[in-house]
Amino acid sequence: MDLHGKKVAVLGVGKTGLATARFLAGRGVRIAVTDAKPVSTWGEAQTALENLQAELTVAPYGPEILTDVDWVVPSPGIYPANPILVEAVRRGIPVLSELELASRFLTTPIVAITGTNGKTTVTSLTGEILRAAGKKVFVGGNIGAPLIGYVDGPQEANWAVVEVSSFQLQWAGTLHPRIAILLNVTTDHIDYHGSFAAYREVKEGLFARQTARDLAILNADEGASISLRGRLSARTEFFSSSGAVDRGMFLSGEKLIHLLPAGKKEEYPIAMIHLPGRHNCENVMAAILAARACGCEPPAIIRAVEGFRGIAHRIQYAGEKNGVLFYDDSKGTNVGAVMRALESFSQPVVLLLGGRDKEGDFQTLAPLIRRGVKEMVLFGEAREKINGLLGGVVRTTLTATLKKAVETAYRSASPGDVVLLSPGCASFDEFEDYKERGNCFQEWVGQL
Repeated sequence: MDLHGKKVAVLGVGKTGLATARFLAGRGVRIAVTDAKPVSTWGEAQTALENLQAELTVAPYGPEILTDVDWVVPSPGIYPANPILVEAVRRGIPVLSELELASRFLTTPIVAITGTNGKTTVTSLTGEILRAAGKKVFVGGNIGAPLIGYVDGPQEANWAVVEVSSFQLQWAGTLHPRIAILLNVTTDHIDYHGSFAAYREVKEGLFARQTARDLAILNADEGASISLRGRLSARTEFFSSSGAVDRGMFLSGEKLIHLLPAGKKEEYPIAMIHLPGRHNCENVMAAILAARACGCEPPAIIRAVEGFRGIAHRIQYAGEKNGVLFYDDSKGTNVGAVMRALESFSQPVVLLLGGRDKEGDFQTLAPLIRRGVKEMVLFGEAREKINGLLGGVVRTTLTATLKKAVETAYRSASPGDVVLLSPGCASFDEFEDYKERGNCFQEWVGQL
């Protein structure tokens, strides 16, 4: 892909936008950059852009930026309905996600992980296993460092392990992972994609360019993923926490069984997993299948899994106050994540739910709430909507802010209870992102 002399519009000046601009600047590209935020608020991003050795212009945030543009690279989260992208498509100007642009220059084989929930856990764990096996690995994508930054360097890793969001896949037409994992697909980002069918279709697009030499890893506990197998060119392996599979991995008693070709099998002890919840057994199995396909041996896998304690803000222990346990699941921004979090506890739960709605199907939570939640505290923009759907299931209190919700939940909890922040919503009504929300939650717990 020859970029020299081309003009590219970069939408957004966050981490991904800046990394993209740096990459393009080193390849003789004329860059037009814009952001919905006023230039006066760009701060360090503006300084970083000014320091680039490139022909760069700052353009108004609108379709005007498309003048003489050859490609558009939007930051993740910019909706397809954005007027700039709509106009680019109308004019036939190619739109490429940062991931797609990076993949066209990538020489390292890629392990791509997508799904509604568990992506970050599986991406992080797969990277840890590969490191434990002595392999050089890049871990990033939708978490941590953008892939474009790695591509801009010497590309010395044996494998690139990349978390892939539906936002990135929306504009990825040639991405070809050596190993691709679809963990699960539940209702999420309907406001972005328009429908659940469109959302799932984008996720399944991860496998579109795979061949018979590649590997697809699927969830045998999802009927749609089982039927997907027949439409793929890649060889497939499944993981399951509910029953045996014909090839792949499954949970059996206190062991994970890995079925190999020619009738061979490997066994891994459940005791090596230190993450709560049945869903994390599934996450571990997916990571093991990917790691084995990368050439990692069982001793290194077991060592890495034993040392893995999860990721920040994903059912993370946040402290104890007078016998009440607090858990931070701020990363649980959709209904499916809330389900997995609730399934992780046998103790009575005071559930903190709310934030900015993403068109989640909250009513599907009713059976789990009825069974294990003693009280809900609803907060943020979505509190009234969620109350209308779930308010009669258990005792429910509404608060405007998360801080007030924490205080209310603590007053309601008894020794032995769990106060669980698993919001099922985006954080943008009150916070910069889920990380800030989780950090504030932990700080407020400490102040109780």
